[in-house]
Amino acid sequence: MTNSPLSPVTPDLITFSDSEALAGALAAAVATDLRAGIEARGGALLALSGGTTPRRFLQHLSEQPLDWDKVTVTLVDERWVAPDNDRSNARLLAEHLLRGAAAAAHFLPLFRDTPEPEDALPELERRFAGLPAAFDAIVLGMGTDGHTASFFPGGDHLAAALDPASAAHLLPMRAPGAGEARITLTLPVLLAARHLYLHIEGAAKRDVLDAALAEPATQAPIAAVLRQAPAPVRTYWCP
Repeated sequence: MTNSPLSPVTPDLITFSDSEALAGALAAAVATDLRAGIEARGGALLALSGGTTPRRFLQHLSEQPLDWDKVTVTLVDERWVAPDNDRSNARLLAEHLLRGAAAAAHFLPLFRDTPEPEDALPELERRFAGLPAAFDAIVLGMGTDGHTASFFPGGDHLAAALDPASAAHLLPMRAPGAGEARITLTLPVLLAARHLYLHIEGAAKRDVLDAALAEPATQAPIAAVLRQAPAPVRTYWCP
């Protein structure tokens, strides 16, 4: 049973003294999830977030001993920019995760060289429909506006992306705070993950998280995930 969209929820908050300790612990936890997936199903599926916060975590994850050639990695969301752009999440993974032994992982990018994300959506949906039904692990981030993935307040497809009954794996998103057009995994994909994490750092984001739980999901989209997840979301935070 999932929580009502407006029911109280208490995230599984795990606090660390600093970002280095957090990154190492989160990397170890995700690696454990991936090993379990490989052992149970012969392969593991992982979705990661972009931005600046996860860089240290990604570096730690790249150093985890894993059968990386049995891991498929994709993104929670992506800006509609070329992979050599400084704002590309694919570039972030290439520079901080997919290196050394982890370079053997199979990377499934969300960006395609088309003018708009809608142009690539049918092909991406076909690719995602061929993946296992549930990700072994998904690691979310959160912005100071309460967005997670590309669930931005005021987003043009926010209601559809947050629809728990949606059959879509991916949707485009444009919003005043989003900058470029984006593409994002939908809420049902996130909620189906075997292990769902939220990674935030700093007092400001902790305040946003606390405040988000008192706001309607359309104003603080992170609340839609936290309130409807089948189990408390494991939230890794440091000051």
